[in-house]
Amino acid sequence: MPWNKIIIGILAFFVILFAVDAYKERRHAKNLLAANERLLNENRSLQANLKQTAQTAQQIANRQEVQFTQQQPTFVDRRVYFRKNWDQFITIHHGDYKTGFLGGIKDLKISISNQTEYQLDNVEIEVRYLRSKGDVFKTERYTLKNIREQSTASVKAADSRKGMKVMVRLISITSQAMNFCWSYDKKAAAGDEDPFKCS
Repeated sequence: MPWNKIIIGILAFFVILFAVDAYKERRHAKNLLAANERLLNENRSLQANLKQTAQTAQQIANRQEVQFTQQQPTFVDRRVYFRKNWDQFITIHHGDYKTGFLGGIKDLKISISNQTEYQLDNVEIEVRYLRSKGDVFKTERYTLKNIREQSTASVKAADSRKGMKVMVRLISITSQAMNFCWSYDKKAAAGDEDPFKCS
């Protein structure tokens, strides 16, 4: 009789162990399923976000392409386009220069950028050397020739024994290839839609 109770007790112990293990396994499987479901949901959300981002990027690209196409002149009117908008494509600037303790300008370089599609035959520029109060000490003029399309040309300006700063400006530009004749004192006639076309 005591042996029967012991055997039953042992069997009951193993049954309880088995039940506990089975419960742990079910709980672990349930946790794994929940984690997998969460990962799947996150993946779906990421895919949706990526799709939306791709659509937005495509819309922006399409809009920019339309704008670019609208802004680009046709082949037959490119010269007119550059003549009318020349100041967006032809620019002048000066680099850093040295000034003396009591004034004077040294190592001044002037650059002309030609971002049109046509060569500039002659570009005349003016350099003003200014005293500290802003009045002009002296003025120099330079002419740069044959500045190729999509390029930059430079000229070294003369040193000045006086002056604290400089001002540079364009005086005139001519381009046979672009049929372009511009000068700072050439006034556009009222109603003239292409005032800088060479006459």
